[in-house]
Amino acid sequence: MDIELLVVPDCPNEGPAAALLRQALDDLDLHDVSPVTRVIDDQREAERVGFTGSPTFLLDGRDPFADPGSAPGLTCRMYRTPDGLAGAPTLGQLRQVLERSQLPRRQEGGV
Repeated sequence: MDIELLVVPDCPNEGPAAALLRQALDDLDLHDVSPVTRVIDDQREAERVGFTGSPTFLLDGRDPFADPGSAPGLTCRMYRTPDGLAGAPTLGQLRQVLERSQLPRRQEGGV
């Protein structure tokens, strides 16, 4: 599984989002998965990768938290959580999307 954390330069949520992602991966025994952080600092690049705000989590190139109709742009991103809007999803929400993306691999006998 390829995992990227896309951020704008100096994103205040980059550190917390990266720590949250590492915790979710560790909780799912995916210790060998190494996420890559990529800085998006150009509107054309944001449009090319479908970047709708910082931080964005991509799992195999797909944004599991995509909000239909969101326009690509160099902006902060807000996530809907059980406690309201936040700068990152909850640990439970992130674990859930990681688990869903792993189901086909686990059923085939992979990690």
